[in-house]
Amino acid sequence: MSERDKINQRLQEVIDQQTSQWGVKVTSVEVRDIQLPQTMQRAMAKQAEAEREKRAKIIHAEGEFSASQQLAAAAQVIHSQPATLQLRYLQTLTEIAAEKNSTIVFPLPIDLIQMLLEGRSSTNRNDATENRKVSWPPPVAA
Repeated sequence: MSERDKINQRLQEVIDQQTSQWGVKVTSVEVRDIQLPQTMQRAMAKQAEAEREKRAKIIHAEGEFSASQQLAAAAQVIHSQPATLQLRYLQTLTEIAAEKNSTIVFPLPIDLIQMLLEGRSSTNRNDATENRKVSWPPPVAA
């Protein structure tokens, strides 16, 4: 019990009130062992567990907040230096390749794929234009 001294003093006062009329003075009162009912023990255990969970959630939330701040700062750096993202990507590939037992899927940026597809379709359009003869202005029907 956290307030053992207060309890001892209060017991001393109660005992003194009851024994003073007989001329007896109790000089020392000390609570050494307290037995709590099981229901009270369970309630105290639940309260302590809830407090531990609360602290764990607070610590976890503070960690998430700190991580989000770090990510925001990293995003600012990457935004200001576009080559940073490519370097980070290559660094990650290097770390993965060090394991030597993993398959690396090498994703291509969508804009690169679009450029390749646009280049192919413009080549196809150029071929089609060259095969078709167009005269300008178009002939007038009589």
